[in-house]
Amino acid sequence: MTSLESVVMRGIDTTQSAMFAYVSPEQRVPKDHPLRQIRVLCDVALRALSREFDRMYSDMGRPSIAPEKLLRALLLQILYTIRSERMLMEQLDYNLLFRWFVGLNMDDVVWDATVYSKNRDRMLEADIAGLFFQAVVEEARVMGLLSDEHFSVDGTLIEAWASQKSFQKKDSGESGKPGDKGNGGVDFHGEQRTNQTHESKTDPDVRLYKKGKGKEAKLCYAGHVVMENRNGLAVSGQLTKATGTAEREAAVDMLGDIGGDKRVTVGTDKAYDTRDFIEQTRAMNVTPHVTQNTNGRSSAIDGRTTRHDGYTVSLRCRARIEEIFGWLKTVGGQRKTRYRGEPLVGWMFEFSLAAYNLVRMRKLLPDLA
Repeated sequence: MTSLESVVMRGIDTTQSAMFAYVSPEQRVPKDHPLRQIRVLCDVALRALSREFDRMYSDMGRPSIAPEKLLRALLLQILYTIRSERMLMEQLDYNLLFRWFVGLNMDDVVWDATVYSKNRDRMLEADIAGLFFQAVVEEARVMGLLSDEHFSVDGTLIEAWASQKSFQKKDSGESGKPGDKGNGGVDFHGEQRTNQTHESKTDPDVRLYKKGKGKEAKLCYAGHVVMENRNGLAVSGQLTKATGTAEREAAVDMLGDIGGDKRVTVGTDKAYDTRDFIEQTRAMNVTPHVTQNTNGRSSAIDGRTTRHDGYTVSLRCRARIEEIFGWLKTVGGQRKTRYRGEPLVGWMFEFSLAAYNLVRMRKLLPDLA
């Protein structure tokens, strides 16, 4: 065998740029790729928001980023845990899968990261995250995936994008050693710090809070979720300031939209075992299946509730809500938020819940084309 024949058989390592390309991103994405089903579900929810998008944009001026493409890009950022808008734009520039999902052709120019962020803020003003989340929930309801009788509620802490050194006295513009204007001069050891006297100079909406005894206090927000018990889908979500009563107050607020003429049940942990919460939920036609808090005091519920088999089932199903929080923190970027201000952090929290539901629905509907 000659040397020329050997080269031909193994192929030649040369690259020649073609003048034209006839392969679309659609042809390069495998038919069984998980994003195909998510794209179908996402597009149904986006079509439901078409009129809202029309109201947001003027008929005059230069065309903006299509809101559908912007929201699909944001969905990719959550699903693939991309830590910044700039890195997302970099991925969109060369990743064929991402281009296909967003709806960009091979030769479409990718947006500037700053332009993308400013257009996302327009979505914030119109509360598009909440509308998109509700559209996804309604889609699941139409498909018969939701329970209309049995629910669970719980809350979790979301660490803020602010350091402990930013938590300073409200009546003082600066804190630290005399003559030292750097961050290293801030020394709060031995100082009594409370939410009444101090606030974060980085994000004034955060609160210093700890989950329980022996836990460290952190600057954080509180995220709350109502889950239906049939398939573990989130049906309501809310972000609030972290306080000792935030979980119960948010739960009452969210359950008010769920309870109706038909009596429903809600499973909770022992943090909700207070007389005020029990009375408020029962007044809304909601039966509270609360885990009894027997730690040195009497429980707010008695055998009239706990004797039923449904009470035991609710407490067993309630634990599934931790799967939602686990996904939000490990994949959805909610362990430590990258945003500041309660409106934007809450917007991203609700949009991340919609992303979780889409992933969950894909698994429940494997034959979706």
